[in-house]
This record gives sequence, C-alpha cells and structure tokens, in this order.
Amino acid sequence: MTTKQKLWLVMIRVFCLLLLSGMIVVAFFLTALLYHLTGFHPPAFLAQVINSLLGLVLAGLILLSVFLLPGIQRNRMGVFQPIIEALERIARGDFTVRLDHGIHADALLKELAISVNQMTLELNRMEQMRQAFISDISHEIQSPLTSIRGFAQTLHGDHLSAADRDHYLSIIKAESTRLSQLAGNLLKLASLESERAPFEPRSYQLDKQVRHLILLCEPQWTGKALDIDISLEETAIAADEDLLSQVWLNLLHNSIKFTPDGGSVRVALYRQGNIITFIIADTGIGMATEDQIHIFERFYKADKSRERTRDGSGLGLSIAKKIVEMHHGTIGLTSELGVGSTFTISLPAEYAEEESPLPI
Repeated sequence: MTTKQKLWLVMIRVFCLLLLSGMIVVAFFLTALLYHLTGFHPPAFLAQVINSLLGLVLAGLILLSVFLLPGIQRNRMGVFQPIIEALERIARGDFTVRLDHGIHADALLKELAISVNQMTLELNRMEQMRQAFISDISHEIQSPLTSIRGFAQTLHGDHLSAADRDHYLSIIKAESTRLSQLAGNLLKLASLESERAPFEPRSYQLDKQVRHLILLCEPQWTGKALDIDISLEETAIAADEDLLSQVWLNLLHNSIKFTPDGGSVRVALYRQGNIITFIIADTGIGMATEDQIHIFERFYKADKSRERTRDGSGLGLSIAKKIVEMHHGTIGLTSELGVGSTFTISLPAEYAEEESPLPI
C-alpha cells in the first residue's frame, strides 16, 4: 500500500469516527426531545445504549447515501444505458436502431428492448411510406405542371393557327382540372384520416342510391355501347350516404372507363343477415395478380395496368377503401388481364353507434 493510499485510509477512518460521534450527539438531542414530549425517562444506561444505536444507524444511513447508493445507481443506469442511447438516436431520426434483447436476463429489460425494436421497425416503415408518398405526389404534380408550362410557352408563338391554339388551351384546361382533382382528393384523404372527418350515418335505401348513380353515369356507358346488367334488391342501410356515394361512383367510373366499347358491366346488391354485399364486375382490361395486392395503395401504378390510371390521380381506390373501413366493411378485388375485374364490398346493414370508426 502506498503512502497516498494509507493517508486516504486514515482520512476515511477519521471521517467515520467524527461522523459517528456527531450522529451520537444528534441522537442524544433527538431522544432528549422525545423523552420530554412523551414524559418517558429510561435509566441512564438504557438511554446511552439507545443514543449509541440511533447514532450508529444515522451514521450508517449517511455513509450509505454518500458512498453506496451512487454506485448502485450508476450500475443500474449502466444496464439501461444502451436503451437510453437507442432512444436518443431515435429522437434524432435514426430508425435503424436495433437492441440485442437476448443478452438481458432481466425479463423487464428484455421486454423493454423488444418494445424499442418494434417501435423502431414501425417508425422506419412509416418513414419509408412518408418518403414514398412525397415522391409520388411530387411526380403527380410535376407531370401536369410540365404540360401546362410547355403548352403555355407554345401559345406565345405567332405561327399557331386558331385550331392549334384551341387544342393547346384545351390541354392546359384538362391538366389544370387534373391538378384540381388531385388537390381535392388529397384533401379528402387527409380528412378521412383525421379524427375530424365528418361521419354522419343514417338510415336510407341503398338500392335507390346505387340506381340513381348508375343513371347519372348513363352518358358514359351509352356512349361506349356498354351492356349494363343491374340486380339490386331492396336494401336499407345505416351509413353515411354522401361518403358511400363516392365509393359507388368511383367503382362505376372505373368499370366504364376501362371496359372497351361493346363490353358489359354487372352491378349487384343483396343482403344476407346483417351483411350487405355490393358487386360490380366488368369485362375490361383487368390486371395482373401481382398488381392486385397494391391496387388500393396511394398513387400505385403497375406497368401492365398503367392504362388503368390515365386521367386519374391514383387516389380514388384509396379513398374508397378508407370510407368502407370507416363503415366497418371490407373491399376486395379479383381480376384477370384481358378478362375483367370484379370488386366486392361487404358492409354491415346497421352501423354500430357505440363503436368509433376504424383508425386509418
């Protein structure tokens, strides 16, 4: 043992003796006050023993708080340090953090590490979706803006004929309408995803609504000489009529748009128990199997079915799916390239008022 270590040892011993003596004095005054308040006066020897033991306890508590507890706290914090560092990285936007939960014998720490890993996986997935959404919407906006800018520059030329000028102006108008529809659909989607979205279910005749919307589309399907087969049972439903009308119109417009001249569209509506089923089937261009699982995603465009998305924002089916889910229903698709597509929607006839709309 070095001289310095010996000196430290002596100083520690002196400190402990002084602390013990001081605590015994404090204990003497504390017990004297207690005896005075209670009127209890023990024999002198017992009082001295009580003072010594109390002083020893007080000195021990002080030594424990000064030397031992900080060390225990540091060791305990050392166990949590990887988790703390991981949370700090997550707060800075690094969602690739992964904790090795297998090294923790403590069940609580293991569960905490697993929860952190699950959180980072979900945050990373959401971040990728956010970046993809920004990329998609930037592309969707840039395309019509490029057309508008190009044709607007062309209109400055003096060599254009009146017919060409009208043609370019019609293109600019169409692209402006496309931008307006995109903005409207984005606002609609944002509204549906928020808790402030208006949702007012009431009872009405669903078959009358569908029949009315089919008649509204008559100029489109008669213009293509489509055969419209309608089978609508009298069906009452408790739902938001305005929201569901957007679903039916979107599906009707898609079926008419992507069905060649002379094709057919079949619309059926029936009820079994408390479940209402709506089916719309067309003999249109269809889509590949690998594309069907993505068709309800925002802005999704498959190479083989890109023709399906012309003149559209790629948000219609996403909006339809959100609305159906708000009504606790399901929407599905079966399709085959060159044969056609069939959308099937199932909805509860009576909306459960005690339940809130499904989170989106």
